[in-house]
Amino acid sequence: MRRLFAVIRSRGPAWDDCRPLDDQVEWAAHAAFMNGLAAEGFVALGGPLEGTPDVLLVVRATDDAEITERLSADPWARNGLLIVKQICPWWIRLGSLS
Repeated sequence: MRRLFAVIRSRGPAWDDCRPLDDQVEWAAHAAFMNGLAAEGFVALGGPLEGTPDVLLVVRATDDAEITERLSADPWARNGLLIVKQICPWWIRLGSLS
C-alpha cells in the first residue's frame, strides 16, 4: 500500500556553490526526471528549503527501499549533486493532499 513520506535530499560533493540551482550540471535532465516523477504521482510536492542546502520532497511510496531506488535514477543522484539525507513516513494531521 502506498503512503506518504517526507524525504530530505541535500547537496552532495559535486554541488558547485558558485552556480545557482538551474546552472548546475545536468539541470535539464534532473528537471525532466523530477517532473516525470511528479506527473506519475510519485512526488506530490517538492522544492528547496530556503536558507539550507536541503530539498523537501513529499512522496507516495510503499517503503523506504522504493524511494531510494526511484531517486537513485535521478541524474543529480548519479553524478553526486544530491544525496538522500532522511526518509520518514509522514502523517497529515492538518489539510490534505488531493
